[in-house]
Amino acid sequence: MTTFLRTGLASLLVSIVLGGSGSVGAQTNGDAASASGETALATFAGGCFWCMEPPYDRIDGVLSTTSGYAGGPERDPTYEQVAGGQTGHAEVVQVVYDPARVSYGELLRVFWRNIDPFAVDRQFCDSGRQYRSAIYVHDEAQRAAAEASLHEVAERFDDPIATRIEPVGDSFYPAEQYHQDYYQKNPLRYRFYRTTCGRDRRLGEIWGDEAGG
Repeated sequence: MTTFLRTGLASLLVSIVLGGSGSVGAQTNGDAASASGETALATFAGGCFWCMEPPYDRIDGVLSTTSGYAGGPERDPTYEQVAGGQTGHAEVVQVVYDPARVSYGELLRVFWRNIDPFAVDRQFCDSGRQYRSAIYVHDEAQRAAAEASLHEVAERFDDPIATRIEPVGDSFYPAEQYHQDYYQKNPLRYRFYRTTCGRDRRLGEIWGDEAGG
C-alpha cells in the first residue's frame, strides 16, 4: 500500500489505538503443524498483503498465512524496496494448508473474491507492479487448477482479466515481522487503511454478495 496511507494516515490514529491485538479465531503465523502430517503451500498476490491474510485465516484447514514478496529476481528484498517499486516483486500472502481439510480450488475461489481481477498493475488505491494480482503456482497441478479458475472468471465477466499465473520458484521472501498479522496487531489502523483504500466497496461492486469469499 502507499507509504502515505500505511504510515501517514495510519499515524493519525496512534493516540486512539488500543493496546493488545485483535482476535480472529484462526491460526496465525508459525502454527503450521497439520493433524494429518501433510501440508501444502499456496501463494497469492492480491495487492496489500495485510488485506489478504484475514480471508485465509478464517478458513478451516488453513494452518498459517505469511505476508511476503514473490515474483522478482532480487534476493532478500525489503519492504521499502518493494513498496517503492525498486524490485520485480509483488506483495503476496503465502498460505500453509492441510489439503485433507481444504482444497486448493477453495483457496482459489477465495482469492478471486478478494481482488479486482480487471486492475492492471494495481489493486484498489495501491498502484504499481508491486500491487499486481497474480497466482504463484507451486506445481503443475496448481497451474492447471489456476488456469481453470481464471477461465471460469473470464467467462463470467466481459472485461479482460489482468491476473497473472506464474511459477513461484524460489522467489518468495517473508516480509518483516511487523507486517505479519497486522490486522490483528493493529485493528484500528488496519480498518482505517482498508476503508480509506475503498477495498470493500470495490469488491462489492464486482462480486456482490460473494465479495470476500
